[in-house]
Amino acid sequence: MKNKEFYVVIERDEDGMYIGEVPQLKACYSQGETIDELMKNIREVIEMCVEELEEELTTEFVGVQKIVLS
Repeated sequence: MKNKEFYVVIERDEDGMYIGEVPQLKACYSQGETIDELMKNIREVIEMCVEELEEELTTEFVGVQKIVLS
């Protein structure tokens, strides 16, 4: 596979764990106690997801927008 970029949306839960999700890949998420640990874990998950879905990688990540409700 040629080089492909993936974006990770990172949140922190109430226990302080970092949760990462890759919007381009369905059900592709992981967690870690630090961002470095999360990124190591999510890289492994991305590699597994790509192996399974290599022919189906047709979406393109556009961005993240913030909406504030008042």
